[in-house]
Amino acid sequence: MNKEFNIQNLIRENVKGLSPYSSARDEYVSDGSRMVFLDANENPFENGVNRYPDPQQRGLKSVLAEQKGITAENILLGNGSDEVLDLIFRTFCEPKIDNIISLPPTYGMYQVLAGINTVENREVLLTEDFQPDVEAILQRVDEHSKLLFLCSPNNPTGNVFSEEKIVRLLNAFKGLVVIDEAYIDFAKSESWVSRLGEFPNLVITQTLSKAYGMAGIRLGICIASKEIIAAVNKIKPPYNVNELTQQKALKRVLDLASVKNEVTNILNERERLLEVLREVSFVEKIYASDANFVLAKVDDANKRYKQLLGEGVVVRNRTTQPLCENTLRFTVGTPDENKKLIEVLNKLT
Repeated sequence: MNKEFNIQNLIRENVKGLSPYSSARDEYVSDGSRMVFLDANENPFENGVNRYPDPQQRGLKSVLAEQKGITAENILLGNGSDEVLDLIFRTFCEPKIDNIISLPPTYGMYQVLAGINTVENREVLLTEDFQPDVEAILQRVDEHSKLLFLCSPNNPTGNVFSEEKIVRLLNAFKGLVVIDEAYIDFAKSESWVSRLGEFPNLVITQTLSKAYGMAGIRLGICIASKEIIAAVNKIKPPYNVNELTQQKALKRVLDLASVKNEVTNILNERERLLEVLREVSFVEKIYASDANFVLAKVDDANKRYKQLLGEGVVVRNRTTQPLCENTLRFTVGTPDENKKLIEVLNKLT
């Protein structure tokens, strides 16, 4: 355990003194069925969305907490993972003073959010096998290093990071270690949520956009200690997760059987795609994947990307990313979509 960790040393000074915006809906505990709402100047005529949404998303959090073996106080929900990540930046990083550590090649929003919040992004490349370089990371850390981002399974490489390396970083890094688990439902390894109680500086972000198939509703999840969640809640907009999103998300998370069935189908299709890619003449290397996509090295990524686009197939060209020269990222689609991709791949020369 990171015994030197103290959350109060990380929170921005202006945030420490803030009180979160509180509406009347925050001030009572009820399902609302017997309440007469005359507090928020809404149109009173019922149409399903005439009322403001529950600012604490109590129903959805309750189900998620039970499923993940934590409490609702360990959860913060946001308008997609992007808002969750931005709230973490704004709670803990002092503009023009603090810095974060990110590990390219990785999810590009860490860099974008660092720029938006005027926070230095200290990049430490992954190793050749796409694992964190623990020694190099710790050499870049100073007293102003507030956040360390570990995307596992990593985007765009697709692999899970070494448990031993992550534990070393959790114990050595004095700031928050944010493990982005957007693709965890496709991996064989267990979520770090199960180890939340071991590490006071552990923050986990998840999403309903991938395995749950809810990209269109924008629902991001932050899981951390009650103290960390309470700090982020101070700056959370009061109604950041709308009513329709809450309704759709609740229905979906209560149907885990369908989610698991779709994940199984995606993983089966991933294996089918891998078999084909191994036989494609211009594919030079295929990287192991714990996600719903495959990264492959080709002879000429720019050429092959344009060829695929010309045939009506959109993939992701990652050749500009560190350690990813001449790579394409293929998302696993439906059987029909994958059939179309395979047909196009087989006819390209």
